[in-house]
Amino acid sequence: MNAFSLRNGELFAEDVALSQIGRRFGTPCFVYSRASLEQAFRDYDQAFGQRRHLICYAMKANSNLAILNLFARMGSGFDIVSGGELARVIAAGGDPAKTVFSGVGKSRDDMRQALSAGVMCFNVESESELQRLNDTAGEMNKRAPVSVRVNPDVDAKTHPYIATGSKENKFGVAFGEALRIYRKAHALPHLKIVGIDCHIGSQLIELAPFVDAVRKVLELVDALAAEGIELKHLDLGGGLGIRYRDETPPPPAAYVRALLDCVGERHQEILIEPGRSLVGNAGLLLTRVEYLKHGEARNFAVVDAAMNDLIRPALYDGYHEVRQVVPSAAGSRRYEIVGPICETGDFLARDRELAIREGDLLAVMSAGAYGMSMSSNYNSRPRAAEVMVDGANVHLIRERERIEQLFSGEHLLS
Repeated sequence: MNAFSLRNGELFAEDVALSQIGRRFGTPCFVYSRASLEQAFRDYDQAFGQRRHLICYAMKANSNLAILNLFARMGSGFDIVSGGELARVIAAGGDPAKTVFSGVGKSRDDMRQALSAGVMCFNVESESELQRLNDTAGEMNKRAPVSVRVNPDVDAKTHPYIATGSKENKFGVAFGEALRIYRKAHALPHLKIVGIDCHIGSQLIELAPFVDAVRKVLELVDALAAEGIELKHLDLGGGLGIRYRDETPPPPAAYVRALLDCVGERHQEILIEPGRSLVGNAGLLLTRVEYLKHGEARNFAVVDAAMNDLIRPALYDGYHEVRQVVPSAAGSRRYEIVGPICETGDFLARDRELAIREGDLLAVMSAGAYGMSMSSNYNSRPRAAEVMVDGANVHLIRERERIEQLFSGEHLLS
């Protein structure tokens, strides 16, 4: 669904004008649609029908407590990559027993925290991690539930920074080594094998890489079964893309159907780990034009949001549509949309045709994923506010950071 639409020429979030949000909460500000978030989750959940499954939201995409709580109330599990994310799951009312712990660099403290909380599974990504987890669980007189993240060496056909399933990537264990590592895990006294995991990348817009990866994983599942190692679940990852510009990713129903067709009649519970596709199009970044600079080579619209608020354009050359919130009578020009940070790479959009004036509001679309979660305080800039729109109601779900908070933990030399 598209919760951001024009009404009498003005851009709304559900039933609330974005200009009203700008006046009330200031800018820059992230704005999310509750209806979009809920519909995105239902699209996945309903696609499974009666098939036993668990959707584990990959919360690195957006870890605001209100969003986590919303998904938890809909029955979501979570995919985490740090002890801090586990703490957020618990604070948001999520269930550790429906949480999988991924990530290549889990510390002993991470492991102890997760074992104490009772996470569903550790997605182990190296042989060294397997041994460390066994030792840590033994010290706590526990058995750690594990799956091995298998790297199927499949080309995800996405940006190289967000590809995770080739043999050149740091993630998972090599496909050819996986059976041996499972044998080792089976022999270790403080581990309990419960599943297998695979994830090949993010912002994927074709089904073929998913299918290729699942087929390779299922070869390993059958080999394990032949050796008496039975799995309770198959974690088939996430990574389904969204539309930023002209992409045409398959809908969740087609993605789920392709996975289920591969899995067939196998009895294991199916886990998937969508992140971006649940939240990306459900949010935008609201920003105000501070200055217009008309130069010989380029025209610049200097806005109050910057790369510290939304780093995707600078980091990935990521594209975000930019829409005017209220029509302007200004003449149309092509602009570079840039922020106030002292870096040439501080831009949100390039070469956009806009009819704008200083003081106008702009909406940077599809900013619900990897906006706030990757934000920073570079140039000592407080992070933006976040609000959730629910029909005609607006809820502040994160207060704008205050400057004094930025250095509250710092100390002068005596």
